Amino acid sequence: MRLLGLTAIALATFPYSAHAQDKPASAQGDVSVTIYGNNLALIEDVRRLDPGKGQVELAFPDVSAQIQPETVTLAVPGATILEQNFDYDLLSPERLIEKSVGQTVTLMHTNPTTGGDSGETARVLANNNGTLLQVGNRIEVLRDIPNSRLVFSGLPAGLKERPTLSVRLQSDRAGVRPIRLSYLSEGFTWKADYVALFDEHAGKIDVQGWITLNNTTGTTFPGARVLLVAGKVGTQPRGTRFDPRFRNDMADATDERPGMETAKRERLGDYYVYPIAGRTTLADHQQKQVSFLDVKSVAASKVYRYRNGWLHSEDTPQSAQTVLKFSSSAKDGLGDALPAGTVRVYMRDERGQPQFIGEQGIGHTPMGSSLALPTGEAFDVKVQSAVVKRERIDLGEWERVARWRVTVAGAPIREGILERDVVHWQTGMEYTVTNARPQPVTVELVQSGLDDGWNDIRVPSESLAGVQRSVDERVWEVPVPAGGKTVLKVIFDTRD
Repeated sequence: MRLLGLTAIALATFPYSAHAQDKPASAQGDVSVTIYGNNLALIEDVRRLDPGKGQVELAFPDVSAQIQPETVTLAVPGATILEQNFDYDLLSPERLIEKSVGQTVTLMHTNPTTGGDSGETARVLANNNGTLLQVGNRIEVLRDIPNSRLVFSGLPAGLKERPTLSVRLQSDRAGVRPIRLSYLSEGFTWKADYVALFDEHAGKIDVQGWITLNNTTGTTFPGARVLLVAGKVGTQPRGTRFDPRFRNDMADATDERPGMETAKRERLGDYYVYPIAGRTTLADHQQKQVSFLDVKSVAASKVYRYRNGWLHSEDTPQSAQTVLKFSSSAKDGLGDALPAGTVRVYMRDERGQPQFIGEQGIGHTPMGSSLALPTGEAFDVKVQSAVVKRERIDLGEWERVARWRVTVAGAPIREGILERDVVHWQTGMEYTVTNARPQPVTVELVQSGLDDGWNDIRVPSESLAGVQRSVDERVWEVPVPAGGKTVLKVIFDTRD
C-alpha cells in the first residue's frame, strides 16, 4: 500500500519513537554567543533576508528553545516592527498524537512473516498514559497492538519543527538586507576547571586551565563566535517584581590575599572576557572543553594548617589540612585573572605517574592574588587541642555601662549611673602537634573565635610568638621535628 505525501511515525515496540530523518540545515546567519556564568547567554544572529514590501510576516526558525522573548531586539533596515510571537510548541511524537485527538489516522500493521503492510482507519480518542484508538466498532490501546504504527496525513496546526520567532512588520521596500536579531537565552553554562601538577621537591607547579561549555538550549549554533564573561552578572529572577530594598550580596572571596594587578585581558565593564579562538559549533546537549591557560614551573609550596574554635578541646588528635599555596601574580605566579572553577591537584608517584591528591574550588580571582587551597587531610601530621585552665578572676573593678534617668511629665525625678562588675577569665590552652613524616614540617595553627563582639581577649603569655591576623584569629607557625612533637602553650585573658 503506497501512502503518498504522508508523515509516518513508527509506533511499534516504542510507540512514540520517530523514523530517522535528515536534519534540516540551520536557518541561522552569522551568530555570536556571549555566555555568562549564571545560565544565561546573549545571542546575536545576523541573517540576510528579503522581508518584502508592505505588512509582512517574517519567521526566524532555529532560535534558542529557551529564548526570553521579552528580551528580543530586531533591527530591520527600512521596516517597523508591529508584533512578535515565539512559537515553542515543537513537533514530537507525543505532541503529534496529543494534537491529533479526535482526528482520523491510519493504523498500519506489518506482517512479521512477509514484512508486508496493511492499513485501516482509526480515530484517536485520547492520549493519557497510553494512546486509545477507535478502530471500527472496537476500542484499542496502541501499545497492546503488536507490529503496528500510526500514519498521519499531515501536521496539526501550531506545531513547529524547530523553535521559531515570528514577526509582523511594516516594510517600506523589498530587497535582501542584513537583519540583526539579538536576545537573551537560558540553557548555556560555562565553568573553569584547572589541572595542577605539583612538584613538592622542586617547589613548582604546572597549571592548565580548561573552559567547559554546556548547551542545553534545545538548539544547535553552528560556526558561532563565542565569548565567555567571568564575573557575577546581576539578574532579576524571572516572574518576580523588582524590590528596591533587595540587595544582592555578590561577595565571593576565596583567595587568601586579593590581588591588585590588572590582567592583560579584554574587559567588559567590571567583568573579564575570555574569547574562544576562531569559530566553533555549540551543539545542543553537548559539552565542549577549550584550553585557556597553560603555565609551567610556577613557584608553589605545601603547608599544613589546623584551625581551632574558641574553648574547643579534642579527645583525640585530629589531622591537619594539607594546603597548597601559589600566586596568580605576573612576576612569580600564573600571570592571569582566574575565573571561578575547581582546581584538581596531582603529584607524581615514585614511578613518575601523576596521581590525584585533592581538589578545591576557587572564586573569581584577580591577578596578583595569593591562594591557599586545602586539598585534603594529612595522614602523618596531627593536632590535639585542650583547655587546661579556665579560671574566673574577680578584680573588684567596676565599669560604667550607661546613665539612666526616670522622668514624670517630662521632668526628671531620679537619675544615676549603671555599672557592672568587671570579670576576668584566664584560659590556658595547649596544642600538641605531632609529626610522623621523615622530614620536619611547619604547621600553621589558627585559634579562631577571639572576637564575639562582647569580650576583650588578650594574650599575656605564649610559648611561641604568634601573630594577630585579625580581631578574631591568632596564628602561630609551629615547627615540628621529624618523628617528633611540639607543644604550644598559650594563656588568654578575657574581660567581660
